[in-house]
Amino acid sequence: MGKKLRLLRANGSMEFYQPGNAKIFDVPLNKFQSRIAFSAAHVVCDPLAIGDPLGNPTISWEDTLSYRRYLWSMGLSVAEAMDTAQRGMGLSWENAKELIKQSSREALAVGGRIASGAGTDHLIPNSPYTISQIQAAYEEQCDFIEKQGSQIILMASRALAANASGPEDYETVYRNILRQTAEPVILHWLGDMFDPLLTGYWGHKNLDDAMKVCLNIIWENKEKIDGIKISLLDAEREIEMRRKLPEGVKMYTGDDFNYPRLIQGDQEGFSHALLGIFDAIAPAAAAALSALDEDDLAQYSSILEKTVPLSRHIFQTPTYSYKTGIVFMAYLNGHQNHFRMIGGAESARSIAYLSELFVLADQAGLLLHPYLASERMELVLKLSGIE
Repeated sequence: MGKKLRLLRANGSMEFYQPGNAKIFDVPLNKFQSRIAFSAAHVVCDPLAIGDPLGNPTISWEDTLSYRRYLWSMGLSVAEAMDTAQRGMGLSWENAKELIKQSSREALAVGGRIASGAGTDHLIPNSPYTISQIQAAYEEQCDFIEKQGSQIILMASRALAANASGPEDYETVYRNILRQTAEPVILHWLGDMFDPLLTGYWGHKNLDDAMKVCLNIIWENKEKIDGIKISLLDAEREIEMRRKLPEGVKMYTGDDFNYPRLIQGDQEGFSHALLGIFDAIAPAAAAALSALDEDDLAQYSSILEKTVPLSRHIFQTPTYSYKTGIVFMAYLNGHQNHFRMIGGAESARSIAYLSELFVLADQAGLLLHPYLASERMELVLKLSGIE
């Protein structure tokens, strides 16, 4: 059991809560057989670094790589340098390059699978670029990632969203990039709830029209596409798109609201996983996927459905601030000894939000060491003036 704490709830009231629902999850000894499961991984900053934490954040490399080893030990694959790692929201391309390099080396050492985000974020924000310049930026990042031995995740580009004149520009850029990649890539369609600067991606604000463009690109280049991750928080749209993919092209769900249903699938298919929430719920995700391998749907649902209230809370509006909740979970569970983030993003969520996360994590059995978690929650409460 943990300490009984006085928490600030969402309605403004103060309530006492004592955690103590930690579960022992059965972690698989073998790789998953029925699903591919990527966890987008967060970055641990160095809280003792001297300098400007906003302009030039310093990464704690050992803690960051240690967390990736932890994810691999759960049987999960790692999606590196994605939005969960604060890519484009504190993590620069220069930092991302070193992150991809070091993580790829670790993946090789432990036999873990890794895929890394390639984008155009080294271009100057809010500046005009030609389509050729944007394509060249993609090429630079793709080339670097392939040289590290990592699979490519072709991330959505803010520069392309800002400068494309229509769907044809998207088709041109993606076609030309995919022709050059050595191995099949994972496409990434990130909704504007995760990044408002990606509004109108694929050349349309209407999602039905946008999906048609994206599917055209996939069908035209299907031999060079491993799959697509969509993060639209719309289960029905994901299922619709999943059923329209070419044979052999996978759907990777990025839906942090509806993932149990989408991963389980139906008679017409299922989604693999590429999820930020798997960073926070790794033991539960691993145990659930292991149960799915055994065709034990009751156990799969029992484990994973209990994590959904926590995930929906972490990814609540504004969705792009979800990284704060992800890092807070790592802090509560002892994976890092501080609650600091690059760019000062630990301040992006309220103390009521963090208190509710604490309760929901415990109810899902995911405060793995309740006394440690409550001690750390107590420190955060005291810093907010709650004794």
